[in-house]
Amino acid sequence: TQLREHTASRLPEYMIPTVVPLEALPLTPNGKLDRTALPAPDFAGAAAGRSPATPLEATLCALFAEVLGLEEVGPEASFFDLGGDSLLAMRLIARIRAALDTELGIRGLFASPTAAGLARLVDGADGTDRESRIALRPQPRPEVLPLSYAQQRMWFLNRLEGAGEGAAYNLPLALRITGELDVAALEAALGDVADRHESLRTVFPETEGIPRQHVLQGSAGRPSLETVESTEDQVAEHIRGYVARRFDVGTELPWRVQLLLTGPSEAVLLLVTHHIAVDGWSMGILARDLEVAYAARQQGSAPGWEPLPVQYADYALWQRQVLGELDNPASLISEQLGYWREALAGAPEELALPTDRPRPAAASFRGEAASVQVDGQTHARLLEVARQANATMFMVAHAAVAVLLSRMGAGTDIPLGTVVAGRGDAALDDLAGFFVNTLVLRADLSGDPTVAELLARVRQTDLDAYAHQDVPFERLVDDLNPVRSLGRHPLFQVSVGVQNRLQSDGEWKLPGLHVEGLPPASPGARFDLSVDLAEQLDEDGAPSGMDGSILYACDLFDADTGRALAERFVRVLEQIAADPQRRLSEIDVLGGVERSLVVEGWNETARPVSGGSLVELFAAQVERSPGAVAVVGEGVEWSYAHLDDRSTRVACELIARGVGRG
Repeated sequence: TQLREHTASRLPEYMIPTVVPLEALPLTPNGKLDRTALPAPDFAGAAAGRSPATPLEATLCALFAEVLGLEEVGPEASFFDLGGDSLLAMRLIARIRAALDTELGIRGLFASPTAAGLARLVDGADGTDRESRIALRPQPRPEVLPLSYAQQRMWFLNRLEGAGEGAAYNLPLALRITGELDVAALEAALGDVADRHESLRTVFPETEGIPRQHVLQGSAGRPSLETVESTEDQVAEHIRGYVARRFDVGTELPWRVQLLLTGPSEAVLLLVTHHIAVDGWSMGILARDLEVAYAARQQGSAPGWEPLPVQYADYALWQRQVLGELDNPASLISEQLGYWREALAGAPEELALPTDRPRPAAASFRGEAASVQVDGQTHARLLEVARQANATMFMVAHAAVAVLLSRMGAGTDIPLGTVVAGRGDAALDDLAGFFVNTLVLRADLSGDPTVAELLARVRQTDLDAYAHQDVPFERLVDDLNPVRSLGRHPLFQVSVGVQNRLQSDGEWKLPGLHVEGLPPASPGARFDLSVDLAEQLDEDGAPSGMDGSILYACDLFDADTGRALAERFVRVLEQIAADPQRRLSEIDVLGGVERSLVVEGWNETARPVSGGSLVELFAAQVERSPGAVAVVGEGVEWSYAHLDDRSTRVACELIARGVGRG
């Protein structure tokens, strides 16, 4: 305890050492310390630790445990060592804001990632940059209800979508259901979920080109559950067609549901929602609510939910209040836009990617995915690399994608995109809606840094971006005004994302039934490349690998190229895990087969040479193709036969005049 107090007074929280008791140090056969056999610190076991010393510590410990999904967290346990990441950090900050009415910056959490450290920050007021923002509460509804900034962009994109290109912003879900499904209870439960979440029953009509939110009431706002008889071999094709159908968000509910009846006790539930109504986080909320509602309807009653504190329309109005106006230099949006103008000044508008064909004038949004698999050993080492850098797994993945693209010719200035949850108030935790925001993260790979040096740069960039994440991406694009193109995404063309092992889109369950997720369809490619990873744990809670994919735009890349990119990305991660002191120029993205092709196969310049003389070779060519063009000059073409005839005449004349060898 004295050692910890001593180091805590002199070091940031992430540099305070952790003690691991051992009965004996592991040794090699030669009697030397076997460092590889040393056990990793059991951070989960240390989650409880000492008891909170103050009511503030107790409150913060409870908030840590709630966000991390743990029963108990001690005041000295690190949020990030217990599995927290940047997205969960923002959720924790929102909880702290609601509970303590104080504005804590994300840098404060990274510098002091324990409840005890945060308590010192709050008590000392050096972690509060500005007054706490306006709390989100129900708002008086104006006659014309505006869209959120994110909804405005989705509405505009929906207007641009053609009939065959309407699936890029559809969020599909396909569930195989086995058992005695109560169809009437399911349809009623879907209606209950719509009643609970206004975003699911909102349409977006326009007046003189300006859209507004119109929340439907009663049966008009509930989806109808269409049932269709189907055979098992028709399911995949049916899913593809259903998912690809375009929404008209101006007049249609932004979600639709269909039930494929494939057997006496077999069915497939299809649910497609437009992004204007929900985000990925919302899917977990909908899964939980549908389970509760279905169970209640089976018993003949309505679900006994506690009312939600706010609805999405309240958020849309609150968002404008929090951001303020651009003509006010002291407003939040003016302050944060100033940061982004400087951060993205001079950034490349289009990355030089190794595409298989030129970019089309307008993107089709057709995409396919190449699988990414990272083994458990590499996963564990990457977590250690992140821990040593006081970074997150996302920051490691961000650095790795930047390295991959740079090594493949994209340069040393790599802008990537990522999404943040955008739920900056605890009142939004249980509400379905489109809250996510997109950030542009610029990686500087100049000067051939080591991996560790690059990770430090990436960490700085990412933390700065998180601290300025309130500016909607749509407002950022309007402000920076890059050259627009229907063929590419503005400001970045490659995205990266990591699903933390504590995060989940939610497990879909229905009482008395077996529910299994199905691959919904080929996903729409909103970007040139989308790199996504999901961390996995074994039964003991240890890192067991990462699953993921690289989603590539079929307009630009062939399947072989997509698979090669996935393999190279894994290779980069393995080299980062093996040696974070390696310089970027030393990272090899090519595998053995690829390297052999580049160095030997495609670099083979030797050619077999005939043993005949030039005269003999020419005579053979004349015999093979006498009519082919042999020489061209001054607008005249001679065939091989004509050239042979003229050269023979010249030779005969020279011989007649006594010209010979020598």
